[in-house]
Amino acid sequence: MKSFVLAIVAMVFAIQVQSQTDTRIKHFNVEKGLAIQGYDPVAYFLQNKAIKGNMQFAATVEGIIYHFSNAANKNLFVKDPKKYEPQYGGWCAYAMGANNEKVAIDPETFKIVSGKLYLFYHSWVNNTLTKWNKDEATLKPKADANWATKFK
Repeated sequence: MKSFVLAIVAMVFAIQVQSQTDTRIKHFNVEKGLAIQGYDPVAYFLQNKAIKGNMQFAATVEGIIYHFSNAANKNLFVKDPKKYEPQYGGWCAYAMGANNEKVAIDPETFKIVSGKLYLFYHSWVNNTLTKWNKDEATLKPKADANWATKFK
């Protein structure tokens, strides 16, 4: 009987984990499961620079694939992925705050605030990081609230 109960508990846990993974993949800014267009999330913090990762140094967290520029960055990430993952699933922070929209990003347009990575849309006519900087105090709480509703 004890084995049966443990098997049921394990099955329920596996279903919950798969559900969380499916939710992340559905809501995160990924292409073929790859986050940040293949850029190294740890490099933003350590080098304060957007650096393209290498598939040789890949890690998957709850269905989301990340590439890293070296093994050391990959190891740091694997130890604490939430520390390095971009906010709002890697979508444009400005668009999440201003319009509650999932908008693609330019991985080279970013900002780190209070130990969190924010990514932004940037084209030759529109840099949303500039707009974010002008009204971050209003946009950030809105973006946080908007993103939280995506998972309810």
